[in-house]
Amino acid sequence: MTVNSRGAGLLGLLLAGAVMLAACGTGPGSAPVEDRRTSVSRPVMDPNTVAVKQPPGFENAGKVGYYTVKPGETLIRIGLETGQNWKDIAAWNNLAQPNQIEVGQVLRVTPPVVAAESSGVVSRPVGSASIASSQVQPGQASSAAARPSAAAAAAEPAAAAESGLSWIWPVPGPVLAGFDEVKNKGLDLGGAAGEPVLAAAEGRVVYVGAGLRGYGNLIILKHNNTYLTAYAHNKTLLVKEDQAVRRGQKIAEMGNSDADRVKLHFEVRRQGKPVDPLKYLPPR
Repeated sequence: MTVNSRGAGLLGLLLAGAVMLAACGTGPGSAPVEDRRTSVSRPVMDPNTVAVKQPPGFENAGKVGYYTVKPGETLIRIGLETGQNWKDIAAWNNLAQPNQIEVGQVLRVTPPVVAAESSGVVSRPVGSASIASSQVQPGQASSAAARPSAAAAAAEPAAAAESGLSWIWPVPGPVLAGFDEVKNKGLDLGGAAGEPVLAAAEGRVVYVGAGLRGYGNLIILKHNNTYLTAYAHNKTLLVKEDQAVRRGQKIAEMGNSDADRVKLHFEVRRQGKPVDPLKYLPPR
């Protein structure tokens, strides 16, 4: 069959167009093929990833009434820093082994308040026995008998009046070193070995021992829900934990335990924060 020149030209154009369409469909610029099958992405686990164990109570970090344990701290130290009895802290946190606390652990340091389920009445906080208890040791005068005269009360510093406590100097010796919130969190008072150390105000013994580094033989008294006092470097300790003491009662004898000389290191703590004892002690 014979094809004229006009038909040949038309046939050539059609063939060329078919070749170009084929090239467009297979080249690198062609539209991607859409795969409509559903695909599920699966996370890739790093075999080197190790789950981090959070310390107990971490969810309460930063909350009011809670304390995060720092390196080297003990419950005794935490009790002093927060103004609480270390035994209460152990009870509030259900610590079977009070000495086994870890850095970063978050502890409750205020009494939990238990609300009655039906009446809506809130019970008293769970804590240590009342400081105002009348447990006076045999041969001791009552706390009322230890109260100062009206003239002495009038001379009390404003901070002492605000505290609601009657204060005396724990020893009569001179001030060897004054209060400094960073370097010396109390007063260093001079005296002789064996000299009586007196309770600066009535209260209850919350710690007796030598478990706080830098304090030697130490006694801590809790006077109310706000104030603690600490008596350090003693030679002899004459009271027991949970014992009620009256203002002016002999609780220890001066010494130089964990100190470079015989002295009494005396601290006043307001809600755990060290404050200048001179703002509470009567003027000499």
